[in-house]
Amino acid sequence: MVQKAKILLVDDRPENLLALEAILSALDQTLVRASSGEEALKALLTDDFAVILLDVQMPGMDGFETAAHIKRRERTRDIPIIFLTAINHGPHHTFRGYAAGAVDYISKPFDPWVLRAKVSVFVELYMKNCQLREQAALLRLQLEGGGKTTLGSAKEPAGLLAELSARLAAVEEQAEALSKQLDDDSADAAAVATAAHLERKLTGLRRALDALEPGTGSGAPSVPSQN
Repeated sequence: MVQKAKILLVDDRPENLLALEAILSALDQTLVRASSGEEALKALLTDDFAVILLDVQMPGMDGFETAAHIKRRERTRDIPIIFLTAINHGPHHTFRGYAAGAVDYISKPFDPWVLRAKVSVFVELYMKNCQLREQAALLRLQLEGGGKTTLGSAKEPAGLLAELSARLAAVEEQAEALSKQLDDDSADAAAVATAAHLERKLTGLRRALDALEPGTGSGAPSVPSQN
C-alpha cells in the first residue's frame, strides 16, 4: 500500500484551516493542523512533511519567524513552504517571504484550483524522493548483505540487479513525465529545481547499478547520497 504524504497546514484561525482541508481533501493525503508557529515546530520534530502551507499573519510567532526556525533545522530545511497571507503589502513584503525560504507566496483569497495544483506538484516530488530513497536503501542492503533480499532469502545477483533496475526504471519514467509536465505548465522555478535535483539523484543511482553489472569492474560502487 502506498504511504500517503503529510501536508502541514498552519493558521491561527480554525475557519481557515477548515477551508484548506476542504480544498486539499481531493489530493487524498494526510492533512495535519497546527494553530500556531510553535505547534507547527512541534509537529515537525517527529513527522516528515511533503509541503507546508504557512499563514503569515499569526499572533506571537508569525509566519516569517516560523519559517526561519524551519530552515535552520537540518531535518526540515528542505521542506517546501508556501506562504499564505490576507494582506499584500507590495513587493517588499513578498520579497521578505521568499527571503525567509518560501517557494511560493499566495495572497488570500486564492484560487482553490491553483493552490491544489501547486501543492500536488510538491506532493508528487516528495513521493518520487521517497521511492528513490527506498531503491537506494535496497541497493545498500544488498551490497552490505552479500546477496540477500530484505526478507533474508537467497537470490541470484543477476536476478536482484534486474529487479532493482526495473524498479528504478519505473521511478525514472515517472520523474521524466513529471519534468515534462512542469515544463509544459510553466511551473514555479522552485518546483522545476526540485525536479531537476531528483533527476540528478536518479542518475547517480542508475550509475551505481550499472557499475554492478558483470564486466564493469569488481569494486563495489558508492551509493549516491540522499542529501
